[in-house]
Amino acid sequence: MNSSSLDLSPEPDLYPIYPTTALIAVQLSSHSGLNPDQKAQLVRHCLTRACIFGDLSILQYIFSDPQAHPFIDLGLRDEDGVGFVSLTIQGFGSELERDVEREECVRLLIAQGADLSADKDGWTPLHYAALLSPPTLVSHLMTHGCSPFDITRRKLTPLDVVSAHSILPGRNDVALLIEEAMRGEGWTGGRLEEKRRILEERMKRKGKQQSIRDDVGKALDIHPRWWNSGSDEFSLSEDSDEEPEENDEDESFYTPPPDYTNMLVFSPPSLPAIFDSLITNYPPSARNAQPANLLYMLARFACLTCDHNWLEDFMLGATEAIEDKFFSRPDDITVLVFWLYNTTIWLHLMQCDKSISEVCELLGSFELIEETINSVFVFIIRLAERKIDELLDSALLDYSSLGSEFESVQFESEQWSFLRPFTGKKKMGQPPASANSTVRGPPSPLPIRPPSPSPSVSSFSSIRQSFRTRASSSTTTPLQSLFSDNSQAPSPSHLTSYLTALHTLLTLSDINPALITQLWSQVMYWTSCEMFNRILTRKKYICRSRAVQISMNLGVIEEWVGQMGLPRGVQSHFSPVRDLLNWLQCLSSITEFPDLVATIQTMKSINPLQMRRAVRDYKYEVNESRMTEECIQYLTQLQKDWERHRVKLGVEALRKEMNDRDHEGSVSSSLHNESPEPGNSSVLSAGSTEALAAQEAIDLLFDHGTEKSNWEPAHPPQVLGELLDSRYMLPLIFPSDPCMLSARPGKIPVYEDDGRSPLPTPDPTRSASRASDGSRGAMSWYSTNRKVREVSSGALRWIDGAVAASRWGRPVLDEDDGDGEQHPGRPEMSDEEEHEAETGNGLRVDTRITPLTRKRSTRNKAKANTGGGETTPVEPK
Repeated sequence: MNSSSLDLSPEPDLYPIYPTTALIAVQLSSHSGLNPDQKAQLVRHCLTRACIFGDLSILQYIFSDPQAHPFIDLGLRDEDGVGFVSLTIQGFGSELERDVEREECVRLLIAQGADLSADKDGWTPLHYAALLSPPTLVSHLMTHGCSPFDITRRKLTPLDVVSAHSILPGRNDVALLIEEAMRGEGWTGGRLEEKRRILEERMKRKGKQQSIRDDVGKALDIHPRWWNSGSDEFSLSEDSDEEPEENDEDESFYTPPPDYTNMLVFSPPSLPAIFDSLITNYPPSARNAQPANLLYMLARFACLTCDHNWLEDFMLGATEAIEDKFFSRPDDITVLVFWLYNTTIWLHLMQCDKSISEVCELLGSFELIEETINSVFVFIIRLAERKIDELLDSALLDYSSLGSEFESVQFESEQWSFLRPFTGKKKMGQPPASANSTVRGPPSPLPIRPPSPSPSVSSFSSIRQSFRTRASSSTTTPLQSLFSDNSQAPSPSHLTSYLTALHTLLTLSDINPALITQLWSQVMYWTSCEMFNRILTRKKYICRSRAVQISMNLGVIEEWVGQMGLPRGVQSHFSPVRDLLNWLQCLSSITEFPDLVATIQTMKSINPLQMRRAVRDYKYEVNESRMTEECIQYLTQLQKDWERHRVKLGVEALRKEMNDRDHEGSVSSSLHNESPEPGNSSVLSAGSTEALAAQEAIDLLFDHGTEKSNWEPAHPPQVLGELLDSRYMLPLIFPSDPCMLSARPGKIPVYEDDGRSPLPTPDPTRSASRASDGSRGAMSWYSTNRKVREVSSGALRWIDGAVAASRWGRPVLDEDDGDGEQHPGRPEMSDEEEHEAETGNGLRVDTRITPLTRKRSTRNKAKANTGGGETTPVEPK
């Protein structure tokens, strides 16, 4: 071969790894020997490398070199269809120190007319810039041809790319820039933007919910598992998008067919173990209605397939076990709230089921559940009363928000105070919490409640008690750090913080709104009685300046009632306290007889005895005017007339009581002899009219068209003496419609201007207009008829045990030994029964209801029949 025919010259490097301006100049020169195609390949490669690395000098040289101009094609794309501008933008963030130079490269490419169209997936340079580049370049792209409305193949705009579900970290300003540009062109929000907004609101709501749970747990000492163990994802009841369920369920929803799919079979000897597992050892958690459902299905089996003795044994044993549970833990608010919720749902399930409601009504099963509800209801009230009693003196009676203005007030009895330094002062230790009163043992085994002060208090004990109260007002309280930064003496906000935490717990635990309303009505009645009695029996409070202070503190409690969305009738119990405080404030300004008569006519909630005692013990300030003798004589005459009226009412009440006893004796003897029909009722009591009115008021609370402000609580007995009866219990009334027993409260009133806590904490200096707004409209409640009936197969472990219940979650293996022989312990089945088992129709139950006696069983509640050796009275088909 001739060596002269071989070309040994090196091939030109058309794809340099690091191109330089000198290399490009040599290769593009006329004597380089490259043909036009090779020069075009070189220019294309150098442009691509310059865009990838953001090399501004290379781009400037190529665009300024006349020899490179014929070979520049800014519309070229790589194998992925990405143009030069998008390729340059993709390099942002790789070298932060070169991002400024990279941005100039993009601007230069756009100025030279680079293609800004989308790639094969629909991504435009603006899509890449929204993810990677600074806002200045995003704005430059939108002003030079890139539209924020361009969409990718998956229908994503640049805004969707950067904030599809939530805004990417560090891209908030870019998202805001694109969004404003789109809104400037008439955009009102797209599908993903709406999803993003909903997600952001949900996350914000979750954070607020967690904050509320933390505040409530800290105030009431609740373990976090209370919120988490009831369901996989605990959702608070403040979702504004939730609407009440329509009560359009058919009859089978409330009254299931009588088959074993809606029952739980048991035998009397197994009841103690069931109660121990299902009630005694069941861990309480929020919104967990499994015990109520299981008790309902057990009761349904006893009622539909057994005789009434089984049902009575079960009902007596279950209610007794529930009472033993919360009697043993009276200070555990989670146990009390848990069983208040479950007993209410249990009563709802039993009363709505028409197949068993009539039998349960005849046997008094509903009365047992209602008594259990009333017991745990009273336990929660006692718990709240004890806490209020700790703060009542210091937070409501002694606290002064305007202390500096009242420090200069001097009373006539203190004009000789200059002699006090000559007498030694004896510091007295703070007495225990129960030193102010004697402990009263209630007739039933319920926790004690703080009694009112005794009306007969000597002068020396009053002085001693004043010192004790003054000493106790300076003590700290565990609530001083809750929802408030005030570390001084307890104030009304400390008291409302505890009340808010308890109310929030009841609301989040789905306690029936009618029960919540009546619970706070009873608590406020007790608080009113205690405030009234302590003001009237302690002379240091019977003056004008103290009445003004206490009136302001009482306004905080009244505002709290409105903020919680409770009916105004809850705070109507404070009418006697309000009248007493008004009487003390205007007492010294009444100098004319007509003014006294007009003032007395406005005081509807206090009697002449209370007015006269306030006048007798009133502490006059220096230079304060006094009542005329004519006015004092008129008050004295009113007091005597009232005492005669009280004696007359007492005699009439005694006669009426004796007549009722005689009538009850005759009725009971006639019932014993005649045995009337079960549906007939005895003679209505004297308060039947009031009871019907109270029942109607509770039913109207569930009417969405009725204002809750029209609700009025049951009225306590008329006060004939000086002190109010704080031991009186207002009647607990259930809705007439059993479906309403499953209702849960509406959303929690959360105010955005309460910066220190999501829970509203009233401020005595704030206007009460917002509180009045909370008392308007209908009572907010939602129906949860379907939700409370949801029970999983895992709940059977509380009946059968974990090992036995596990088989309900997996297929049951055939117990035959494989050769077709019957198991020795299994009864033989007929051909018809085998066919029913194969077709799945073997769950049908033949109910056999034993005729009921006309009288309830007289067995002792503590001695339930265990059934001995009886078997389940279900007749085989």
